Amino acid sequence: MKKSPLFVLFFTMFIDLVGFGIVLPLLPTYSKDIGASPLMIGLIAASFSIMQFFFAPIWGTISDKIGRRPILLVSIATSSISYLIFSQADTIILLIISRVLAGIGSANISTTQAYITDITDSSNRSKAMGIIGAAFGLGFVLGPPLGGFLKTNYGIEWVGYVAAALTLLDLIMAYFLLPESIKKKNPNAKVQFFNLAKMVEAFQRPAVSRIMIVTFLFLFAFVNMQVSAALLWKEFYYATDQSIGYLFAYVGIVSVVVQGFLIGKLTKSLGERKVFLIGTVIVAIGLVFIPYLPSDSLFTYGLIFLAMLAAGNGLIIPIGSSLISMYTPEHEQGEILGINQSVGSMARILGPFSGSVLYGFDIHAPYLMGGFLVFFSCMIAYTLFNYEIEVAPSSVGS
Repeated sequence: MKKSPLFVLFFTMFIDLVGFGIVLPLLPTYSKDIGASPLMIGLIAASFSIMQFFFAPIWGTISDKIGRRPILLVSIATSSISYLIFSQADTIILLIISRVLAGIGSANISTTQAYITDITDSSNRSKAMGIIGAAFGLGFVLGPPLGGFLKTNYGIEWVGYVAAALTLLDLIMAYFLLPESIKKKNPNAKVQFFNLAKMVEAFQRPAVSRIMIVTFLFLFAFVNMQVSAALLWKEFYYATDQSIGYLFAYVGIVSVVVQGFLIGKLTKSLGERKVFLIGTVIVAIGLVFIPYLPSDSLFTYGLIFLAMLAAGNGLIIPIGSSLISMYTPEHEQGEILGINQSVGSMARILGPFSGSVLYGFDIHAPYLMGGFLVFFSCMIAYTLFNYEIEVAPSSVGS
């Protein structure tokens, strides 16, 4: 595996996600401050994932056609512009524009994953996906407290300035240090906004469809939980806003440890499919038990179940991407990974609405439904053992 490109990719993704994490937690309160209604706040929050849904396959397909590097550079530049607009977004329209552009820029995850498949072989691909996942986790751990500090001490505009500066640094690093990875471009790839036919075709591939269904069910259940977790912890476990922040940081740290240090060892000893299945099992258990803990045990027993959620999250997403690359011909990997990212974005769009509605009905409901969905995904993940991995040929050294 080429160490240097992966090293650079880690830091460019880390910087990008710190910029993203700085802005994200402040969106609901800032949207309300400038006059957004509850429905509009939901639209502002959803606009990011909606753009990811449509643009992930676009970036993935174009990267198959012209190369990964140009797409990464353009998408990072788009993110930087979005944060500059955010720094001046004193109206709802400007705020929506900034989130739309941020979603378009951040839809480059499929291209990043395809880049990894270009510079790795099947023996170390899951480990590499985990390392990049760790960069995402670190960005989410460090970004929110930095955003809170900037807003409190310098104002919301400096949140945008710092996020824009970080992504500009990301762009400079990628421009000078990140080489092109693709060895065989696909000039015949057709670029379309959202190709329903291609998604249907992808779901007709037995192994790939199973992985994407598991990804959707897990992300839907996880986001369904996330949107209600702060309310549950505050209203039932009497946690303060500060302690809730610590809990989210704890989840991020556990995910980073799993993705950065354990995922390679686990897949090497057990194989991708077994670890993928294990991830779904521990998430299902963690979800179901969270709302049934005694009210004074959130920071004792609760940490165990949160760690299970975080560990499962650290396993399912990167290994799912790695497995898709192993079941997909090399020249289609960017496109199929982009479709998988769109499937994930759809879950992130729908999950918050489900979580908020179910929590209003009963505080246990989001977790029971989430646990049921992930348990169902366990059974789907188990069927992957019926399909032999078509190991993608390594491009290392070629």
